[in-house]
Amino acid sequence: MSNYHIKNLEEYYQIYRKSVRNPENFWEEVAEEHFIWRKRWDKVLSWDFTKPEIKWFEGAKLNITENCIDRHLRIRGDKTAILFEPNSHKDKAEHITYMQLYHRVNKFSNVLKDEGIKKGDRVCIYLPMIPELAVSVLACARIGAIHSVVFAGFSSTALSTRINDSDCKMVITSDGSYRGSKTIDLKGIVDEALERCPSIETSLVVKRINSEIFMKEGRDKWLEPLLENADSECEPEIMDAEDPLFILYTSGSTGKPKGMVHTTAGYMIYSAYTFKNVFQYRENDIYWCTADIGWITGHSYIVYGPLANGATSVMFEGVPNYPDFGRFWEIVEKHKVTQFYTAPTAIRALAKEKLEFVENYDLSSLKVLGSVGEPINEEAWHWYNDNIGKKKSPIVDTWWQTETGGIMISPIPFATPTKPTYATLPLPGIQPVLLDENGVEIKENQVDGRLCIKFPWPSIARTIWGNHERYRETYFSAYENQYFTGDGALRDEVGYYRITGRVDDVIIVSGHNLGTAPIEDAVNEHPAVAESAIVGFPHDIKGNALYGYVILKEAGESRVHDNLRKEINQIITEHIGPIAKLDKIQFTSGLPKTRSGKIMRRILRKIACNDTSNLGDTSTLLNPEVVQEIMDNVL
Repeated sequence: MSNYHIKNLEEYYQIYRKSVRNPENFWEEVAEEHFIWRKRWDKVLSWDFTKPEIKWFEGAKLNITENCIDRHLRIRGDKTAILFEPNSHKDKAEHITYMQLYHRVNKFSNVLKDEGIKKGDRVCIYLPMIPELAVSVLACARIGAIHSVVFAGFSSTALSTRINDSDCKMVITSDGSYRGSKTIDLKGIVDEALERCPSIETSLVVKRINSEIFMKEGRDKWLEPLLENADSECEPEIMDAEDPLFILYTSGSTGKPKGMVHTTAGYMIYSAYTFKNVFQYRENDIYWCTADIGWITGHSYIVYGPLANGATSVMFEGVPNYPDFGRFWEIVEKHKVTQFYTAPTAIRALAKEKLEFVENYDLSSLKVLGSVGEPINEEAWHWYNDNIGKKKSPIVDTWWQTETGGIMISPIPFATPTKPTYATLPLPGIQPVLLDENGVEIKENQVDGRLCIKFPWPSIARTIWGNHERYRETYFSAYENQYFTGDGALRDEVGYYRITGRVDDVIIVSGHNLGTAPIEDAVNEHPAVAESAIVGFPHDIKGNALYGYVILKEAGESRVHDNLRKEINQIITEHIGPIAKLDKIQFTSGLPKTRSGKIMRRILRKIACNDTSNLGDTSTLLNPEVVQEIMDNVL
């Protein structure tokens, strides 16, 4: 029985038991049988959650790109590795074989070296979903540089914060990007960011939309001529198992984004293992994850997981509604996609449209459907199951995080019976527990608790870049000897887990984790604003939307308010990006506060959700009268 490919429920339970009884043996077998190493490890695992310090496969030497590319060349050299589907349906798709990818990555690696990038240097990548994004990620990994991909929808302020936090030496961008019928001036955003980024020496620019752009002498260089002159062979840098592979920023519930650090060997093994099992990947499948590589989903399940398995991974530049709402299904039919992995937000948006957008296409190639980013609601689950999967393609509702590096709780298709809204069972090696607020383990079922993990897995993030204390404080201080996920969960009578949402001040909007603190900081920068509080409320498409309560320095009439609302959202767009804009902004004379001055967000959340039946005892507040005022003026 192979530990690597689970085929039925009985096998899942056998493998799961083995994986938690002796995790070291389990992961050692997976590592030995399915990857190539330059040197074997001395020790499988050492860990201490109090420090927190976690090391997997200590002493092993490898390069992840040899596992993702080189080793496939002999038998899969002519197989498509990346299938690029451009923004416009009129443009031809591009099939990049493993051999072509090998040469492209090597050339790019040599360009990076010629530009002075060496092992350990940080490279920021701010690119649209074009092949150069995947190639640049792999080129960094090949030479041992640490890549930090920033989603190309973030503002120049968000970009400069991330560049400065990790002291990047280079940024890779493009003249612009296509997004449906629009073009976006990415280079302009980068230029603005770089005014505040002293560490950047070079900016490499990909030509994508052929726009007129400013090129700064000595700093900005077009990528194409450099690639043309580069050698197509590049020896991979031999990395230690625990060398950092990448930094990826995630929103914190407090101000500054957290640069999660993922290391080489453990991340490779876990992303590859979970890809193979959760999507039941077979040799000639065509796998498509619609995420952006700017998020962890794209890192693990567009680039590293699929390529480590020698898969064909679809990379889509466009959006689901361009040229119309049938675009996803047109691509599924055209490339005979077998596994399709997307977000509940996209599913809800498509479910609102006419069914003929789906019915016009042949979706019979689909074998497995996936959902990621937030728990999928029941209505969306049934629409997806009935109309896209035709009730024959199981839905894997995957729960995981930027910090976990890979999927943690998910059905295994054709093995785990699915249940709408439940992520179901932990994957092998994952040991979840539910704790009450005092840290006592909840043994019974049907009780809501805080979801923690009591034992390390190979792809757990090792630290926050430059701030290990914040890493300890955020994930390991709430409960002793536990990794705290920040999520609440419920377990049913058969042991299935259902994620009930964040228990901190992070709101998931359209699958994006948005910390409320940085948004409030942006709102408070408006000269007319004295104070603000942001909460989430349910939204048909986004899952949650943002509701802002804003106190002005001086009360203004309603006409002025409309302009203020636009200006506040403009500031948020500039500081964070359009994804963080507020759907509703209510002006108020005060916010409900405890006597110690803490804003009672719980009350604000209930009012925003129109759930005022039980606000609890408000008489102990510093200013109980403000609650009634807010309720009277709720939007």
